[in-house]
Amino acid sequence: MAQPPIPPLDPQIAAPRSLRLPLGTGLSYHALEWGAEDPERDHTVILVHGFLDFARSWEPMVSAGTGLAARYHVVAVDLRGHGDSDRVGPGGYYYFFDYLADLHEVVKRLGRARLSLVGHSMGGSVTSYYAGSFPERIHRLALLEGLGPPEQRLADVPVRVKSWLAAWERVRAQPARRYATLAEAAARLRALDPLLSEELSFWIAEQGTSRQHDGTYAFKHDPLHLTPGPYPYQLAMAQELWKQVRCPVLSVHGELTDLDHPPEERARRLAAFQDAREVTLPGAGHMMQRHQPQALGRLLVDFLG
Repeated sequence: MAQPPIPPLDPQIAAPRSLRLPLGTGLSYHALEWGAEDPERDHTVILVHGFLDFARSWEPMVSAGTGLAARYHVVAVDLRGHGDSDRVGPGGYYYFFDYLADLHEVVKRLGRARLSLVGHSMGGSVTSYYAGSFPERIHRLALLEGLGPPEQRLADVPVRVKSWLAAWERVRAQPARRYATLAEAAARLRALDPLLSEELSFWIAEQGTSRQHDGTYAFKHDPLHLTPGPYPYQLAMAQELWKQVRCPVLSVHGELTDLDHPPEERARRLAAFQDAREVTLPGAGHMMQRHQPQALGRLLVDFLG
């Protein structure tokens, strides 16, 4: 069955190659790859999505004729427990640094001579931590509202652990939310993201759900992601990694967002990087790659060089 067109779609851009990557961490990742057939493209750009998102969410941006697919070797991955990548399985949990171990394997498998990272939201923490761990390897780092969540207090750890355990029990006892139709799943996406167009919401719902035995639809992410992790976010730890990043860093803020930090907090966090600047993307909220795919793609091409 042919894939429905992605809005907006440049007919000159070839569809990405879909591949599975068995990783040394024991899981199998799903990835999309543009430019794999051209060995002369020595600049790999890895796109890392945010919480409960998936690799195909980047397709409108890469396929919009902005130059990304024409100039670079582009890879978009489904993080563990998202999209079509493996879930951790019984007894496992999604601890944050496991994502870095997976990314390290992807870099070893697919990264070419020059490597740049683009991370959205939670993916911004994944990519910035990796860039701080291997600063000599990264050419450019773009963070799309990816400067981490609000700081959380160590004093709240006992409460967090109790909440985590209670949520884990709840997820085990209840099946994932089901939707009778794709239209219902698309409506759910628009309810969470009012800036999302109806056309694109249907495409994302189709790509991001799986059909169940009873004919209903469920989003592909592991419901275990909906539990609050037991470890609080510590800005000081993030800053120690950010201080090691040597490459230029671009932080993109959505003009219409309701999820990013206030300006003074963004400036405080960006100050940890050696070479960072911020730009605001007009007409975009937090899910900027869905709201302004062409404008964001052009911005990234200008930054990646």
